[in-house]
Amino acid sequence: MTVRGPGETSLPPMAECVVIGGGVIGVSCAFRLAEAGVDVLLLERGGLGEGSTAKAAGGIRSSFTSRVNVELGLRGLAAYSAFSRDFGVEIDFRRDGYLYLLTDPADVTAIGHSAELQREYGVRSHLLDPAEAAGVLPLLRTDGIVAALWSPDDAKATPDAVVQGYAKAARACGAKLRTGVEVTGIERDGDTLAGVNTTAGFVRTGAVVCAAGAWSGKVGELAGLDLPVRPFRRQVVFTGPVAGLPERVPLTIELPSAFYCHREGPGLAMSFSEDDGFPGFDTRYEAGDWLPRLAELAGRRIPAVLDAGIRATWAGLYETTPDRNQIIGESVLVSRFFYATGFSGHGFQMGPAAGELVRDLYLGRPTAVDIAALDVRRFETVDTAPVERHIV
Repeated sequence: MTVRGPGETSLPPMAECVVIGGGVIGVSCAFRLAEAGVDVLLLERGGLGEGSTAKAAGGIRSSFTSRVNVELGLRGLAAYSAFSRDFGVEIDFRRDGYLYLLTDPADVTAIGHSAELQREYGVRSHLLDPAEAAGVLPLLRTDGIVAALWSPDDAKATPDAVVQGYAKAARACGAKLRTGVEVTGIERDGDTLAGVNTTAGFVRTGAVVCAAGAWSGKVGELAGLDLPVRPFRRQVVFTGPVAGLPERVPLTIELPSAFYCHREGPGLAMSFSEDDGFPGFDTRYEAGDWLPRLAELAGRRIPAVLDAGIRATWAGLYETTPDRNQIIGESVLVSRFFYATGFSGHGFQMGPAAGELVRDLYLGRPTAVDIAALDVRRFETVDTAPVERHIV
């Protein structure tokens, strides 16, 4: 018997694999699994892509500070550059680059080493002096900038279009995608998965993929597992038209303040990462002390933006791990429980790679990228993986 739910048609009584989460990670996993012949059911508590993916900046880059992240970023760039051809969906892919502005001389050596690592993989990242940085972004005020890292092949795209493209392809391969269905429990028989309870009924399954983003910690708890993913609020301001704004604006990040901006229509989207504070699921925008601080950072770097006014604001959630690196792997405590989460702001760009990695883990074959460093067990010891320095 099938159970009628509030999502798309009905829930099947069983599925080989249940993917929990309908953002870019979840739909990418569902597509790659279904493409490989796996009977997949994806469950999303809201609408597809309505969580963190809906509020992603859309950046796609390979300019990271660890080998595994550089490799995952490169796979994302390759996939998105061919996405419209491969999936028949226009995602507005543009290689406007990433520009990192350095204000602390102590950072220059470390960032230079990162650029050397990136160039080992063919990434064209290189250090600029302040005048050269202003040549990349003419509206830039360079006071206090000691150097910049320029990665010209990094890009942007539209997250919602990507989600819809993967969802369409997953359905075409036989995957069932159900929205408006929340997972409320995960049944186990010892260390073996038995099924998932949902607001629309029970589904028997022997495999689960946790791709629930900021809600992954809660999903892990349902299975009796600790996934150290915590939600933290991030806020963004969208300006009105900015006078003299170039057609091509790189996604620009100042370090260590983490102020960033990128083009949105005739204006800019701007934000900075304040102290994490306490985790929670509150996504209400609150100007408070945050907006004056943002105005100070923006005015110092791009003075023209102060005359543009505010067109819109929003707040969303980051799915954050202690070392700001994602966790991808299979649980050693519960058989066939896979996880791809905790991307700490990098989920959209790593979505294509995540789907491929989870597929290969599920099928028991070698992954294209060595992801041993991303196993959740790294947090069981004091010495965790190095913190990712290039965060937004």
